[in-house]
Amino acid sequence: MSLIDRYIFYLKNVKRYSPRTIDIYTGALKKYVLMKFGTDDIEDDELVSALNRSEIREHEVRLMELDEPMSPRTVRLHMSALSGFCRFLIKNDLIESNPVSLVPKPKVEKRIPAFYSEDSMQNYFDATMAYASEELLESFLQCHDSSHGKMLYEKRLARVVIAALYGLGLRRAELIALNLSDVDFGRKLVKVHGKGDKMREIPLVPLLSEEILLYLKAVEVMCGRKRSLKEPLFVTYDGSPLYPAYVDRAVKSALGEVGNIRGQKSPHVLRHSLATELMNEETPLNSIKELLGHSSLAATQVYTHSSIARLKDSYERAHPRAKNGGKHGD
Repeated sequence: MSLIDRYIFYLKNVKRYSPRTIDIYTGALKKYVLMKFGTDDIEDDELVSALNRSEIREHEVRLMELDEPMSPRTVRLHMSALSGFCRFLIKNDLIESNPVSLVPKPKVEKRIPAFYSEDSMQNYFDATMAYASEELLESFLQCHDSSHGKMLYEKRLARVVIAALYGLGLRRAELIALNLSDVDFGRKLVKVHGKGDKMREIPLVPLLSEEILLYLKAVEVMCGRKRSLKEPLFVTYDGSPLYPAYVDRAVKSALGEVGNIRGQKSPHVLRHSLATELMNEETPLNSIKELLGHSSLAATQVYTHSSIARLKDSYERAHPRAKNGGKHGD
């Protein structure tokens, strides 16, 4: 097994990185090897000898000078993959220090996370209320094995997925990983398996609890049996676990049917939306950090930019001097 394969095995089985992160890191390391050697058929000692400050700096420059140059953000991601690999080599006594730490990273403009307004989300839930009703459940019971039944189920699933992503502030991978045993309706808590296999508990509000319970009734009818607590909380129409592309499509399609939700339609924007609302309600930053499962406050502080932008907008609309163009009033 090559050093890169050993590192990927370590990320997957020890660090418990998500499949998406593992794919990104694998691609970044393979790109380094191919751009440096022109082939992936190299010996481990050749790779180790190529991990020095000058080689890595040269690689960084090449990434930014490709026919289709990488953005500074993507270049930084590639550098992070190389840095992680070097830390793994240090841990295994194959190199003494991390050369990536000596290479300056390209500057990245801070982006304010996209989010949906509270009114936009309320409009979505109002517009799709029928998919969370007892009446829809009754209709599904009568035709669950037909194409119409499949359509009703998928509409119901999309709504409860959006409600969970938005109501719990989940990452897509965290939503997919939820099992029936992770939802404690009695204690009103959801146990979430976060990044690095870290666990956290999130309060389950009554409205979301009702949505999930109604959805589970439909699933039991569809499956024709009582499901095990070890089974996934959310499943497709054929009873299979959800997967990333399915969640992305469901969210994009469902939000796209509501006219007042503009911009990117994705699971992560729903997570941003909850964080932004909590920030605007002056929820302590550390509480938001714990709810979102961030490893540091720095990751959470990005939402303060959204709050400041909103404050600035309110100021410019409401402050007397702002309305007067900064002139002295009466």
